[in-house]
Amino acid sequence: MDPLKLENQLCFPLYAAARGIVKLYTPFLAEVGLTYTQYITMMVLWERRQVGVKELGAALYLDSGTLTPLLKKLEKQGLLTRARSAQDERHLVVTLTPQGEALREKALQIPARMGECVDLSAEEAGTLYGLLYKLLGQMEDRQETAKLEQDRG
Repeated sequence: MDPLKLENQLCFPLYAAARGIVKLYTPFLAEVGLTYTQYITMMVLWERRQVGVKELGAALYLDSGTLTPLLKKLEKQGLLTRARSAQDERHLVVTLTPQGEALREKALQIPARMGECVDLSAEEAGTLYGLLYKLLGQMEDRQETAKLEQDRG
């Protein structure tokens, strides 16, 4: 087995599938005026209503360099507000606005429409979901271990 052959890489089908899924989402998200990254950000806010920027980044696996301009655009659209925490001014808190909440109603049909685009059984989808989150957890553990080792110096 050639270790540098593209078809032998786990990363490639993950990458290609992720790009394909985002491409399928694009027309549905355009109808509600969001990009994919804005959509997943709004999903966290629809669930939690208010969240710290650090926690939001962790939930979405996004760094602050990606998250900050994204949040600024969503704030400009009137979907959320950003403010310093009253308890600790070092922390920035993101809060869903009434306009952001109203957008949830428009977005409710997106998951079902996406389900029609991806031909996986419930069992296959569940297996894939479990494997992907297992992989994410392992990568997160390795990053935390590497950070601890780096901090020890």
